Amino acid sequence: MKKTLLMAALVVAAVGAHAQTKKQLVDKILAAQQPAIENIAKSIAERPALQMMQAAGNALQQLPADKREATGKQIEADVRKFVDEAVPVLRDRAMKLAPSTLGAQMEEKFTEEELKALLAWLESPVNKKYQQVAPEIQNAFAQKLIVEAAPALDPKLQALQSKVRSTLGISAPATEASRPAAGKASGAK
Repeated sequence: MKKTLLMAALVVAAVGAHAQTKKQLVDKILAAQQPAIENIAKSIAERPALQMMQAAGNALQQLPADKREATGKQIEADVRKFVDEAVPVLRDRAMKLAPSTLGAQMEEKFTEEELKALLAWLESPVNKKYQQVAPEIQNAFAQKLIVEAAPALDPKLQALQSKVRSTLGISAPATEASRPAAGKASGAK
């Protein structure tokens, strides 16, 4: 009987140690992924603000020219204030939520060996270098894609803009109508 209890205690201890090791690995992975988690939170905060800015930009065109700049600056300041207040709240909640969501999923879906391999990759110099150069590489790709796709998409974009303006009963501003869409797109980052 003592042997059976001792064996059961050892099995429970081994399972507990295994789970603890997996949890520790997941905690390290989440720590390594903190910048990505924070970027998700920032993106969530910025998304509605960007949509609001786009809608406001369209509405600003309806205002008298002498009021557009001041109104635009006020809206931009209000939106920036919202983002500045929302990002820290979302970032804090994201970091608190990550262990129970992302961490729980990793513990469930990955073996201990897979978690070790993932952590090794995340902490590797190659991954760190990739994370540093990825935005530059992706931006260069996006710029090239815009240039390459512009001849095919500009006529369609201009037709869509005309159709939307027509549907809304708005005539095209002279500056926008005379400027090609490719010029607008290539200046974007």
